[in-house]
Amino acid sequence: MSELEVLEVKVRDTFGKRRIRRLRAGGFVPANLYGHKQETVSLMVDEVAIGNVLRHGHQIVKLSGASNDEALIKEVQWNVWGNEILHVDFARIDANEKIKVVVPFVMKGEAAGVREGGVLEMLIHEVEVECSATNVPENVVVNVSDLSIGQHLTVANIVFPEGVTADLAADAVVVSCVVKNEEVAAAEEAGVGEPEVIARKKDAEEE
Repeated sequence: MSELEVLEVKVRDTFGKRRIRRLRAGGFVPANLYGHKQETVSLMVDEVAIGNVLRHGHQIVKLSGASNDEALIKEVQWNVWGNEILHVDFARIDANEKIKVVVPFVMKGEAAGVREGGVLEMLIHEVEVECSATNVPENVVVNVSDLSIGQHLTVANIVFPEGVTADLAADAVVVSCVVKNEEVAAAEEAGVGEPEVIARKKDAEEE
């Protein structure tokens, strides 16, 4: 795991809907820190800072300020539009424990089947893995270089980082290479002439 992102937190003594709304209006997100049989601590974190951490896909952070724990971002509550963070739950972790986190699959290489005119279909985009708290991968690489048309890769075909195990059936298909269907081919052909069509339509509307 790469160096942990540091996230400053402050003690929160604000409770109740109205006060929490004022807290958020001031640019802070309410949070809780719990775990390891220690007391739950009410915290607040800068909205921009936690937003940047989530946007970059970090799941484990080093807290500073009101807490010096290493913590897993256990749960994030968003508003109904998904553009505002309402609350964050942090869970304390240590280097010796096993944790479960969800990480994305990332395709690597150019598939032989694509050069033959096929297309890749990613059927599973992320996977829950179990690993030590200090060995959480940012992603799991799926090497598709040798994949030909009609072939697929299952979980059993993927090399996971040392000490990382997947919570998926070994025969679950992650990516396959298939023949390009007629609809996709037609859409690509139509896309070549699309700018000219749009231009003609715009000229007609202006007239």
